[in-house]
Amino acid sequence: MFTEVLVALALGGLLLFIFQRNRKQVLKTEDGWWGPGAPPDAQEDVSIHPFQIKTSAEELQDLYRRIDQTRPVLSLEDSQFNYGFNSQYLQEVVSYWRNDFDWKRQVEKLNQYQHFKTNIEGIDIHFLHVKPKRVPKETEVVPIIMVHGWPGSFYEFYGLIPLLCDPSERDNLVFEVICPSIPGYGFSEAPHKKGFDSVCAARIFHKLMKRLGFQQFYAHGGDWGWLVTTNMAQLEPKIVKGLHVNFAPPSKPGLSMVLSLLLGNRFPKLFGFNGVDIQRLYPCMEKQVVEPIKETGYMHIQATKPDTVGRALNDSPVGLAAYILEKFSTWTCNDFRNLEDGGLTRKFSLDDLLTNVMIYWTSGCITSSMRFYKENFAKGLYQPHSKMPVYVPTGFACFPKELMHTPKLWVKQKYHQLKSYTTMARGGHFALQTCSLSPCALSSSCAVNSGSDFRILYEV
Repeated sequence: MFTEVLVALALGGLLLFIFQRNRKQVLKTEDGWWGPGAPPDAQEDVSIHPFQIKTSAEELQDLYRRIDQTRPVLSLEDSQFNYGFNSQYLQEVVSYWRNDFDWKRQVEKLNQYQHFKTNIEGIDIHFLHVKPKRVPKETEVVPIIMVHGWPGSFYEFYGLIPLLCDPSERDNLVFEVICPSIPGYGFSEAPHKKGFDSVCAARIFHKLMKRLGFQQFYAHGGDWGWLVTTNMAQLEPKIVKGLHVNFAPPSKPGLSMVLSLLLGNRFPKLFGFNGVDIQRLYPCMEKQVVEPIKETGYMHIQATKPDTVGRALNDSPVGLAAYILEKFSTWTCNDFRNLEDGGLTRKFSLDDLLTNVMIYWTSGCITSSMRFYKENFAKGLYQPHSKMPVYVPTGFACFPKELMHTPKLWVKQKYHQLKSYTTMARGGHFALQTCSLSPCALSSSCAVNSGSDFRILYEV
């Protein structure tokens, strides 16, 4: 009898262990208050207001005055972009900004889509809401939220929006696009209290989508947008019907990742590695240690003391432009470090690059945008969401010049329902912005492949 009880208890414990292990985890979160002071006793205002980006002669005069008073610093001979933004080329960019760039015209371009604001958890959230202009019969309208990163903005999706909102002849669906600004970025109000991380942003964006009337929707993200939308899928896996990301660094290295790094170069088929994986991962020390160190100094600053450098950048438009645009050079292709002009206009136009800089300058958001690093890293590298799989159907776009390469094996460890892993022909960290805004050949291929990934998720 005693033996039978022990066996029953052991079997019960084993079944409980298997059940707990296989149970799909859901990320937990609690409502917050990010406005100034204590939350009011009154009921939350859920109204949504139209918003329009504006400029003025005074704003431009102040900008020009600051530009005119900049103090150039000579770059070292034969240094190109290896020491940061080349000073000689910076003077050319600044000259264009001061004399040729038409901010008023760009404001009109920004306002071509409808902008709105609504207050959630005490702060005003800015977002675009773009509906398809025509919906043919038997065509389904699919809502998708698209989230940017740093040092990007909602503007990075401007070229992609019409490709998603125009119905395709070969598909019976069209997208309704919502592009919010992460709190502290662009025209979304910055949190007034410490602790606002990616999970908080994910919770707020869920509330935004619910306020807009969407019971289910799809999500896309790159850079910080990858983490925010991933957290959205972890918070509400039944509401996020599909997830698409173009950046997915491993959040918690596991045994299979370590083994694949150690043995993948010698036994690539064992880990499903292809030629691109081998090229991007090896030599391991150079690609996984030395190269990231070269490009992550900014991250250490922003994850520790963002307000110090933020104060300087918020006061100097030229300094701000150099700090932001240097990322658009090297993160697009690290070989651009060896070019006198950083290769900036090979993938972007100066108008588009400076429009993004002006969003940071006119909103004064550079400091609060950098605090997002501090808030996310301050809680440690292994927060609950980093250990938690994603069970939502997921598509991943792998760009060959991305800062960190993530093989399919590593992506599947996090995203258990990986439905598509698309290796793109060209592109780097800002690939969707490149394909959206640049007239180069990448445009069509990127748009087609990204649209295909979205549609694959829809068909699941």
